Amino acid sequence: MTDTAPASSTVTDPGLKAALAHLESILVKDEVLQAWAAQRRLFALTHRRLLVAATSNRLIALTRGPIGGFTYTDLRWQDLKEAKVSVGVFGATLRLVAERSSDLAGAEAPVVTLVYAGLHPTQAQAVYRICQAQDQAWREKRRIREMEELRARAGGVQILGGGAAAAAHGGPPGDVMQRLEQARQMLEAKLISDAEYEAIKAKILTGS
Repeated sequence: MTDTAPASSTVTDPGLKAALAHLESILVKDEVLQAWAAQRRLFALTHRRLLVAATSNRLIALTRGPIGGFTYTDLRWQDLKEAKVSVGVFGATLRLVAERSSDLAGAEAPVVTLVYAGLHPTQAQAVYRICQAQDQAWREKRRIREMEELRARAGGVQILGGGAAAAAHGGPPGDVMQRLEQARQMLEAKLISDAEYEAIKAKILTGS
């Protein structure tokens, strides 16, 4: 947390103030609360009131317990796959699609959909904007990681400053064909230029 005034200090609603104070108490060192959205009172009449918060590290959903206290779940930004928000008569609904994966470019993991309804529209839109920014940032990180892995599978060839630097070495014919196929896939995916592809292919074929 930072030295700025806590969000709970600006809220007058006792229940919401307590929820925000609890939320701030579970943030780890240097984690910053960026936006939050609470359920409207009308919606909370038939549900345990919910608070959704976006921090610099994750998304946290905090729910009031049936006999006091709070329970919470969190979602790491790297697990977020999609975020949507819709605004209706009774409030806004934030819908998130996420997966549980420990690796940026790992295999497909089970997907879960999280729905938080009845939120104050303006607050929900603020949380949504952060979700979108984090989603785009992690998509770019995954794209870069996938490029690196694809290049490694193509024989360790690295693209430096727009040029092709060789790390491909001679090997069995099957290994050469595999590296050539990987290079072709890189070209088709527009990860490298035609000139870089030709340079990579030459180095694979010559074993230089």
